[in-house]
Amino acid sequence: MKFIANIGFAVRSFLSNLGHGAVLFVRLIRLFGVTMRRFGLVRDQIHFLGNYSLAIIAVSGLFVGFVLSLQGYYTLQRYGSSEALGLLVALSLVRELGPVVSALLFAGRAGTSLTAEIGLMKAGEQLSAMDLMAVDPVQRILAPRFWAGVITMPLLAAVFSAVGIIGGWMVGVLMIGVDAGAFWSQMQGGVDVWKDVGNGVVKSIVFGVTVTFVALLQGYEAQPTPEGVSRATTRTVVVASLAVLALDFVLTAMMFSI
Repeated sequence: MKFIANIGFAVRSFLSNLGHGAVLFVRLIRLFGVTMRRFGLVRDQIHFLGNYSLAIIAVSGLFVGFVLSLQGYYTLQRYGSSEALGLLVALSLVRELGPVVSALLFAGRAGTSLTAEIGLMKAGEQLSAMDLMAVDPVQRILAPRFWAGVITMPLLAAVFSAVGIIGGWMVGVLMIGVDAGAFWSQMQGGVDVWKDVGNGVVKSIVFGVTVTFVALLQGYEAQPTPEGVSRATTRTVVVASLAVLALDFVLTAMMFSI
């Protein structure tokens, strides 16, 4: 009986947390207009989330481009198709690796900082103080950070893909000796703006919504103790990363099966 009671308690807790998350998500979506009227708050968060994540995104994109170019060249060379190296690198980045790896890095860098910031504000009773002063903490604190993350994520994914393509060119053309004209012409002719780049942008927007919301929810629902904030920060990385990988599969299946 105790085992059944524990299962029931776990299911009830999960449904309760799911309900709280859904209510918060709907509130954040409805606050879009109000938040954009005070764009200065969003701008500051874009700088905080995007500018401080730019270095790790750019460096990671460069090395991913290096590796893609090396692995792709030795694979294509077997079939006499080394001229298609640029197309391989570009499609791999704009379709998959750009949005996915950027989202994982964004979760580890920006998501954890958001969770820790909101959790510490809750532990310091700053959110409660705002409630006492009739200031909605969701509107003043959470909404600007949420929409800043949604805006920032596609920009970071674009930087990741662009730097990765440059890295692929450096290895493929400058180091290995692939013809530069073939590298760029194959890429230009094979990458479709709407089907490939557009789908990558859609993925990055969905990942931005997911990662930012998970980070804010974990911070907002964290226990107001140092241990609670620490556990919430860890949950942000785990939940956001798993959600990104699961959504990537679902979105890829939907986009490329049509």
